[in-house]
Amino acid sequence: MKNFIEELKWRGLIQDIMPGTDEQLSKEMTSGYVGFDPTADSLHIGNLVPIMLLAILQKCGHKPIALIGGATGMVGDPSGKSEERNLLSEDVLQHNLSCIKKQLEKFLDFDTTKSNNAEMVNNYDWFKEFNFLDFIRDVGKHISINYMLAKDSVKKRHESDAGMSFTEFSYQLVQGYDFYWLYNNHNCKLQMGGSDQWGNIVTGSELIRRKGGGEAFAFTCPLLTKADGGKFGKTEKGNVWLDAKKTSPYQFYQFWLNAADEDAEKYLKTFTFLTREEIETLKKQHAGNEHLRLLQQKLAAEVTSFVHSKKDYEFAVQASQILFSSETAEILKQLSEEELLQVMEGVPKVEFDKQNFKKGTDIISFLTDTKIFNSKGEAKKMVQGGGIHINKLKIETVEFIPDPSQLLNEKYLLVQKGKKNYWLVKVI
Repeated sequence: MKNFIEELKWRGLIQDIMPGTDEQLSKEMTSGYVGFDPTADSLHIGNLVPIMLLAILQKCGHKPIALIGGATGMVGDPSGKSEERNLLSEDVLQHNLSCIKKQLEKFLDFDTTKSNNAEMVNNYDWFKEFNFLDFIRDVGKHISINYMLAKDSVKKRHESDAGMSFTEFSYQLVQGYDFYWLYNNHNCKLQMGGSDQWGNIVTGSELIRRKGGGEAFAFTCPLLTKADGGKFGKTEKGNVWLDAKKTSPYQFYQFWLNAADEDAEKYLKTFTFLTREEIETLKKQHAGNEHLRLLQQKLAAEVTSFVHSKKDYEFAVQASQILFSSETAEILKQLSEEELLQVMEGVPKVEFDKQNFKKGTDIISFLTDTKIFNSKGEAKKMVQGGGIHINKLKIETVEFIPDPSQLLNEKYLLVQKGKKNYWLVKVI
């Protein structure tokens, strides 16, 4: 077995660690878990860190457990938050759970014939019959108020103007009981999470010690930041999701491709299974050739293939060439409408009357009617200078007349003005 902790250390994925954790993992196959918040019907790239922890744990010969917080999702975790979040109904949570389960099955091996097969659990299963009086008697009496108040996540909220509800205050007991339950029912001796979870995680190991006399272990990894100080995983449109319907594979690929050099190097360690030697070789090749963006290309290839598929990655590369290469007229024709619209996201879209199109509008009138040019004189000058392309093919003459045979998916024309300006014209 590879040494799990050593593997994570060089990847920069260890922040706080309990004494004895490395020794436990070196001694025997160990079950370890991470919790996932089911407040949306898809995981996002912020969840990729815990996914990688579980995947590397399994590759190192240990047993990963993914805990979906069906019960804790109804409560809300105060860690790292400045205000209480909205609570979800059971129906919404169940829908979210089923979607997240499907996603996790892509990243972990659940083959039950293997001794370290991955497992998925939902804490609602052991909390649904647990009444309040039993909980405060069997769990609450083992952890003091002073102990709970000392946690940073509680302190910050408790001292803020917004304060903290009892519901959220009780969260660390609920998460602590998760660890206790998994320790007793799945022989789970390790909990992993982000550094903002340290207080909740320690409560779990403390409960195992005080209530059952057992010994459990844990570590946290640093919260990811970007070199420019921005929040990792956020774009102008919000989260970068793992669900292809929420964030297309093309957009997903572009996110990683646009990473800064410093971030790309860090992300290669965090989000890929490349070895230390492979990453060092890449760094050497990249130095002095930054314009080739070798780190970013490898990062985008690895992560897009891992989260989506090799085919989706190949399409994303092909799609990227459409706007940035002149030899793509044939590729453009092969795209489905969905793929075309993915690639053209962010490109201005205009509409053109189908009847006028059928009548045989000349290229100059077409360019002014669609408002791509403000005047016919300006449009004519650009066409004569070879600066207009339709579907990546240069328009050679002002007599050119667009016709229905040129429409992509029978309704679109991609108009290029100069080198970098595009419009997608929808003929309706």
